[in-house]
Amino acid sequence: MGTPPPANPHRGEVDLLLDGANHPLRPTFGALVAAEEEVGPLFALVERASGGELKLGEMVALFWHCLAHPSDQSREAFAEAVTRAGLAACAPALRSLLVQVLKGGG
Repeated sequence: MGTPPPANPHRGEVDLLLDGANHPLRPTFGALVAAEEEVGPLFALVERASGGELKLGEMVALFWHCLAHPSDQSREAFAEAVTRAGLAACAPALRSLLVQVLKGGG
């Protein structure tokens, strides 16, 4: 697979850089429904995040379901890459996704 193009903010996408590779995230209706099926109501997810109680697995699930381009990487490998990147590096992408959950966009 080639390198995905950078995120397109006009489509509501946000870049997530992991291990030097870009992973554009796009919070489509389908992606958010899939994430919600796994982690529960998105509003509750936003509340947990704002209270500093968001679990790493929940963040990975949201990112995984919002990947804009298919990946040949397994979910486990993706989760490990998120862990290596660290919370501080992932926070801007997480924040952007959560704002879009609350306000809509894209």
